[in-house]
Amino acid sequence: MILKDITDAKAELSALIDAVAKGEHVIIGKAGVPVAKLIPYRGAASTRVPGSMRGQIIVAPDFDALPADLAAAFGADT
Repeated sequence: MILKDITDAKAELSALIDAVAKGEHVIIGKAGVPVAKLIPYRGAASTRVPGSMRGQIIVAPDFDALPADLAAAFGADT
């Protein structure tokens, strides 16, 4: 892991990017406190498709039912 202050990171940005490309972890700090992390770019995230798992997830019929002991613990009427 490489830890650099902002001033040093500015001066060495190209070398830090090369290090990240080779798998190094680079943390940039301000006054000794870590504030940023350089990570490799992996490309844009894939677009989410709503409903793509339709039919694969089943909600149990009693999902909303509160067990009697838990209801009693909360003081709810059963």
